[in-house]
Amino acid sequence: MHPARRFLLALSFLTRLWPASAAPAEPEDMAGCLPFLPLVGIVLGLVVCLPFGLGLFAGKPWIQAWLAGGLSLLLTRGLHLDGLADVSDAVTTHMDRERFWRVVKDSRSGAFGVMALVLALVGQVVLLEALFAAGRPLAAAWVFCAGRCAAVGLAYAVKDLARPGLGSLFMAGATLENCLAAVAVTVAAGLILAPTWGLLAAVVLPPLSVYPLYRLARLVDGANGDFLGAAVVVGELAAGLGLVLAL
Repeated sequence: MHPARRFLLALSFLTRLWPASAAPAEPEDMAGCLPFLPLVGIVLGLVVCLPFGLGLFAGKPWIQAWLAGGLSLLLTRGLHLDGLADVSDAVTTHMDRERFWRVVKDSRSGAFGVMALVLALVGQVVLLEALFAAGRPLAAAWVFCAGRCAAVGLAYAVKDLARPGLGSLFMAGATLENCLAAVAVTVAAGLILAPTWGLLAAVVLPPLSVYPLYRLARLVDGANGDFLGAAVVVGELAAGLGLVLAL
């Protein structure tokens, strides 16, 4: 499949910004989508944040941040937050691997999953508000790119633990070459969209934030799409925090 088509496949799978193809994707096509995740993040971030940079609700950063968070949730179908909730619900059972994976697959949300969602959503709004208030809507857009790069890095680190499912199809494309390509795109976009003095912290913090997910995957002897979704969320928050620290 042509790289442009793989990008559009990733865009359609991870967001509502491109219609899903009627033809089922082949496993190798899904694997080929992985290095395009940061590009998907750039497109999503610009769609979510650029209207406010152009003056929508100017002077009201809290409203801008709240609307941006809601738009992100709508455009991603809450896909990554669902992964965060599932992993958070199961984490207290990590000493029992079979029970851990039963909880992950349970569609019901438990107390820890709800708490994780609240913290993540509130954190996103708070960080976006700080960036909008500082007049940095493009830096806010880059945060979405950094979060998806964090997921690519986690996929590379745990690909030997991939469990059957869509997550394993993505992780099959977690080669060193694809991982380095994703990092290069993320850093290049950061140099354009984010303030230089905040970029270092924003690049360093996401890998540190997903390290607990890596350790958890090793403990439970497996990783799936929920882990990648959780990595996107915590990576976004970490990147946003890194930028805000430098304001």
